Parts: sequence; C-alpha cells; structure tokens
Amino acid sequence: MNENGNSKMVVVCNHADAPHVMPTLIMGASGVGIGDDVILFFCPGGANALVKGELEKIREKHLKGLPDPVQLYDDIVAEGGRVILCELALENKDIAVEDVREGVEIMNAPSFLLYAQGAGLSFVF
Repeated sequence: MNENGNSKMVVVCNHADAPHVMPTLIMGASGVGIGDDVILFFCPGGANALVKGELEKIREKHLKGLPDPVQLYDDIVAEGGRVILCELALENKDIAVEDVREGVEIMNAPSFLLYAQGAGLSFVF
C-alpha cells in the first residue's frame, strides 16, 4: 500500500509483440482503473513497443475482442500510471530517446527495483 492506501502493482514486459504487450496494457489499465499505483517496466526485449508508432501497428492488426492498445496506454499515463523503459534498451535496441513514446520514463534496473518495492501484485509478460 502507498501513502494513499492504494495497492502498488508492477507489470513487466519483455516482448514487443501483441501477445505480450496487450496483456501488459490491459492489466495496467485495469490496475489504474481500480485505483492501484501501476508501474509498467519494459525490459530490452519489450522496448520496441514503446517506440513511437509501434502501438499503432498493433492496433492496425484489429485483434478480435481486444481493446485499442493506444487508448490503453494513454489511459494508463493519464491516470498516473508509470511506464518505465529500461535504459539498457536504448543502446541494446538502437532506440533514440526522441523516438520513445511520450510519457515513457527511462530508468535503470536498480532504480526501478527501489521504486517497485512493496508491490502487492506483479505480472510478467
């Protein structure tokens, strides 16, 4: 629980494809929807999902029965969820900071772990 009495939830994404990104975003949006402090952490394997235009490519697949990934992302950020990209991904995946989607924080793993301490729920996709 945080200082407001809300639970903290961490979702880690290590793949940039729809079968991994969509549950990450769905769980994140669900968490902010019930008032949890949500932290999404994208490892280098999931980093490309946070490059501008990549969520739009997933949206264009018209995944049957699934919500719009761009809307999910926007809702998470608008409701105070934190979307964190592991700084190792920048060099590892040749991603320029200016190419990262708006609202993404870049953080090293130890800083993420310190921030995530006390999370009551964690998911990995």
